[in-house]
Amino acid sequence: MSQKRVQLDREKISCPICSYLLKEPVTIPCGHSYCMGCIEAHWDEEEKRKIHSCPQCKQTFTPRPVLEKSMVLSLLVEDLKKTGPKDAPADHCFAGPEDVACDVCIGRKRKAHKSCQQCLVSYCEEDLHAHYESPAFKKHKLMEPCKKLQDNFCARHSEVRNIFCRTDQLSICYLCAVDEHKGHDTVSAEEERTERQRELEGSRPIIQQRIQDNEKDVKLLQQEVEAINGFADKAVEESEEMFIELIRLMEKRRYFVRQQVRSQQKTEVSRAKGLQEKLEQEITELKRKDDERQKLSDTEDHNQFLQDYPLLSVLSETTDSSSISNKICPPRYFEDATKAVSELRDKLLEVLKENWTNVSQTVTEVDVLLPQPEPEPETRDEFIKYSRDITLDPNTAHTKLLLSDGNRKATLMTQHQPYFDHRDRFTDWSQVLSRESLTGRCYWEVEWKGKGVYVAVAYKNISKEGISGECGFGRNDKSWAVHCYKNICNFWHNNVGSLVMSPQSSRVGVYLDHRAGILSFYSISETMTLLHRVQTTFTQPLHVGLRFYWYSGSTAEICKLK
Repeated sequence: MSQKRVQLDREKISCPICSYLLKEPVTIPCGHSYCMGCIEAHWDEEEKRKIHSCPQCKQTFTPRPVLEKSMVLSLLVEDLKKTGPKDAPADHCFAGPEDVACDVCIGRKRKAHKSCQQCLVSYCEEDLHAHYESPAFKKHKLMEPCKKLQDNFCARHSEVRNIFCRTDQLSICYLCAVDEHKGHDTVSAEEERTERQRELEGSRPIIQQRIQDNEKDVKLLQQEVEAINGFADKAVEESEEMFIELIRLMEKRRYFVRQQVRSQQKTEVSRAKGLQEKLEQEITELKRKDDERQKLSDTEDHNQFLQDYPLLSVLSETTDSSSISNKICPPRYFEDATKAVSELRDKLLEVLKENWTNVSQTVTEVDVLLPQPEPEPETRDEFIKYSRDITLDPNTAHTKLLLSDGNRKATLMTQHQPYFDHRDRFTDWSQVLSRESLTGRCYWEVEWKGKGVYVAVAYKNISKEGISGECGFGRNDKSWAVHCYKNICNFWHNNVGSLVMSPQSSRVGVYLDHRAGILSFYSISETMTLLHRVQTTFTQPLHVGLRFYWYSGSTAEICKLK
């Protein structure tokens, strides 16, 4: 109960302009109280009109009242700050930049609770009471808060647009219905909404089914990704093990050859050194004997000479040096081992060269089981199975394009058409987009007459304002177009044109497989002749587009195929 009293007191001493507790409270002659800064700012704005009024009761004052701070209210505010909540009223009650504001609130606007279709005014919950309580508002229809209520007014007649023209696919007022839309197929906006709502609800099961199918495909792809990663990791691991085994085997063979060579080296060196020592001993012995013989030759005692001669004349058996020379010249030690290793290396390189291509191809040709695109239709009857009901969007049409035949046909006129301003309208290029967005597999045909036409597809967010190539179909990366002109046909994308096969008729068929990234243009006569085919990746839904040269009288119509 205390909290309610505090809240009541807070409301009584809050400024009606800013909705916060009174700051430097003042009471004006009519008895209403405001923050001094708020009422001064209000009167400053009114100064231009030479009036000073109360924002609540609208009573005017002349001259401008002199304001003095109310001490009683100041004490009440200070007391409330001490005993009640210290913060300002909850911000969630008031409208922020993204909210729909109440059109009735004075000062700081509260959030709108409902919008009235008849009043074209949005009301907060407090200001809405009259619509619930007064019989005068009983027939008014309330809706969720809407920022663009004024769009429900006809810009030409300032009347409520509560009629829908099916011929031109526009919302109009009753004066439009008896004027420029006279004789057109018109129904109430509510009836058209009900029918479109029914169509919308009817399409939901299809969308839900496609969502389920796509979710199923996403799960399959996720499983495929996991399988690819698992098998790739396993292949790398097993390949590493086999290469390590091969390297280990080569290391063993290398060690074996090295040990064999070193062992043989040791044996041969030992043998050579043994012979070397024996020869050195013989050299020493021969030198000694040579010295003794020299001494014997120098002796003058004949008897002594003859006595010693028999002992020195006989030489001991010596090593055959010629056999040693034959063994070491030329020096070609271990050439056989080197040759054998070289031959092994050459054979391994040859095996790797012959078989590595197979290994590489096996890796690059892994069969990833991704969902494969369905085959393209081959006959016109098969293409027509994918035909869609497509209409042109008047909100995108250049003002010199006249739409007719249920918005299927566009004609280039010399005079501007009375279209409403719309942010989606092409301002400089004589173009129009379809209302329907296209995904999946679609097919449509366009019949054209006159000086030529561009049959195109484009993303919805293609630029609309200006004469730059960012707006023209085929002149940017957001559109693809075939330009048919007399007996010449060009394909355009991203401002790059290429001459394609000449059209054999004035009817162009277009096949789109959005998921597979396939876009094909055909010349339609007794047979279908491919003009151009695109294989790419589409990142957004596509819209049908028509573009004209500045020659009046040219027409293009999206044909009914079903």
